[in-house]
Amino acid sequence: MGDGVKLNSYKDLQAWKISMDFVILIYKLTSKFPSNEMYGLTNQIRRCAVSIPSNLAEGSGRKNTKEYIHFLYISNGSLSELETQLEISYKLGYIKDIEHLNDKMRYIRSMLVGLIRSLERTL
Repeated sequence: MGDGVKLNSYKDLQAWKISMDFVILIYKLTSKFPSNEMYGLTNQIRRCAVSIPSNLAEGSGRKNTKEYIHFLYISNGSLSELETQLEISYKLGYIKDIEHLNDKMRYIRSMLVGLIRSLERTL
């Protein structure tokens, strides 16, 4: 946004692309969770993961920058919720290696925060 690149769609945003890839990773990971977690952690984790790129997309379609920023903050909140749920899953033994997930979430967060800061400078 701030680098002079014209974006035609939210699909051009690196944050959206990376978070979409992360959703697929989360679905594959949670498919190995115990079946008794289908309506518990599995469902909640998937909903949070899906919320991240979904709110990026929804915000980009809003009529003004303030609304867009609001939806980016919602994405960021979903990411925080997801971090907590993955930590619980790790402590329950459903996830063996959480560090690679934490690295991906830190990267997504840095992109979200960068996008928020870039948009806030335009207000």
